[in-house]
Order: sequence, then structure tokens, then C-alpha cells
Amino acid sequence: MERSLTMELVRVTEAAALASARWMGRGRKEEADDAATTAMRKVFDTIPMRGTVVIGEGEMDEAPMLYIGEKLGTGQGPEVDVAVDPLEGTNIVAKGTWNALSVIAIADKGNLLHAPDMYMEKIAVGPAAVGQIDLNASVTDNLKAVAKATNKDISDLVAVILDRERHQKIIEEIRQAGARIKLISDGDVAAAINTAFENTGVDILFGIGGAPEGVIAAVALKCLGGEIQGRLVPQTEEEWERCKRMGITNPNQVLRMDDLVSGDDAIFAATGVTDGELLRGVRFQGNTAETTSVVMRAKSGTVRFIHAKHRLERKPHMVIEEDQDDR
Repeated sequence: MERSLTMELVRVTEAAALASARWMGRGRKEEADDAATTAMRKVFDTIPMRGTVVIGEGEMDEAPMLYIGEKLGTGQGPEVDVAVDPLEGTNIVAKGTWNALSVIAIADKGNLLHAPDMYMEKIAVGPAAVGQIDLNASVTDNLKAVAKATNKDISDLVAVILDRERHQKIIEEIRQAGARIKLISDGDVAAAINTAFENTGVDILFGIGGAPEGVIAAVALKCLGGEIQGRLVPQTEEEWERCKRMGITNPNQVLRMDDLVSGDDAIFAATGVTDGELLRGVRFQGNTAETTSVVMRAKSGTVRFIHAKHRLERKPHMVIEEDQDDR
């Protein structure tokens, strides 16, 4: 892939973040997601690449744009797989809470797992604990391994996990082991990425979340030198049949980094929509707005943080149409 794509992708996530941030705290998650998707699609049309969406907003009959199989880019340049989440954390934006992101991940064609829209059991860590975790091991054993790898006591560790009833046993085991917990309402892509940055205060991610989000997080962690392991959790016969079509015939198969994103190159970009541990959310002031983004490339290992100031009157694709009731 061409290195110039790294900066091009940031333009895409910035557009989606700016458009969706207008809906922060307004209780309208569908409108926020639609604004992000529309803005992202418009900027994608200007990117010199031949992209195919492998993880998107849904199947062609479910999503008007950024659907699985949709072609993106100008039709010139490298041929790539694209995983997008225009608004990772629609509920977060609706409520105005932490860690909503606009995210994109790309890799050379054929290198991203075409993860179906189902649950995935996950465990993720940063570079210091790579090779020390095991999805088949107990929560306690994984905490002990991460503590040893990071030269910390278990009581120093912070585990992040979605606040769901299905995670109650994991939460209890973490507490019994003596580690601390950060419960999150949504947004496990941001949570997985945070394990790779010491300043976020997060050491390990546990729990079951979306499979598409697992692939997106895997691209980021590959760029950062971290690790994620996953296992699909089909809940219906239809979902199980989709696993079989993917070549996954063993329900206990652990998907490792190279299963989720293969090859030696991938690019990940994210822009903060609301404030988080890693990225600041969008700030509006009259006709200007400020964004904070991160973009990274696996091949070079380069991680860039980008603070940008935007003149909104020069970016009509950032403007959202509001309902009459909101005027």
C-alpha cells in the first residue's frame, strides 16, 4: 500500500467525526450514525484507491451506503479491503459519554477476516504482554501473566470490560483475583486500543463484543505491536452456517492476529467524536472545529497523533440537515 493513504484516511475519519459530533447528547443515535456515514462516504469518493468494504454498516439490502461489498475510492491506486465503523459508539454519542470514535482500517486485498455480524469473545493487551495471554486460559491466569509481563502486581492492573449481564462471572473473577475494573457502556474498539497506550491506564480487555469490531481492533493492535485473540460466538443456526462458510468448523477455534489481519501491512485511523482516554472529542466554535486523530501503519510502526482545525464553511459535506423540530 502507498504510505500517502495514511493521511488520506484521516480526512475520512475527521469528516465522519465532525458530522456526528453535532448530535452529541441529543438522544438520536440513528441520526448521528447517518451523519457520520454520509460524510465518510463523500470523502471516500476522493481517495485514490480501489477499496472493497468487508466490514461495514451491514449487507447491501440493510445499508444504503458503506455496505459489505461496496466499492470505495476513485478506482485508481492500490486494491484494499476496508473495514469501517463511521460511528463506533452510537449510544455513546446519543448520551454524550466517553470514547466514541470514527474508525477505518484497511489492508491489502484478502488480508482482513470477513467477520460476520455476530458476537466474538475477546482478550487484548498491549506490546508488553504479547505472547503471554491465552483465550483458553482462565481470567486469573491471564491476569497473572500480564502482571508478570508488565512488572506489576495484579492489584495494579486495570481490566476493561463491557458492562453487560453476560460478563458477570468474568467481573467476579477479576475482582477475586484482586485487579481493578473499568466498566464501559459501549465502544470496545477504543477499549482494546487503549491497552497499547500506558497513559490510558488500561492493561487488558476481556469479554464478548461484536466480531466486526474485533477485526478493526486487531488492525490497530497490529500497528501498535499489541495482541488480540478472538473466538466467534454464533447464537443461531444461521450464524453457525456463516461460520462454516468462512471455513470455521470448530466452534472453539481461537482466532489469532494473523487470522484476523494477515500480511505485513495495514493502516488504521480514528478520530475522537466524544472525549476519551486517548483522543479528545470534537470541539466546535462558530465556523471552526477542532479534531484529534490517531493514524498508524503496521509496516513502518509509525503512530501519528493529529490535531486539526477545520473551517466548516469550506467543507459542505460536514453540514447535516436537521429535522424541522430541531430548528
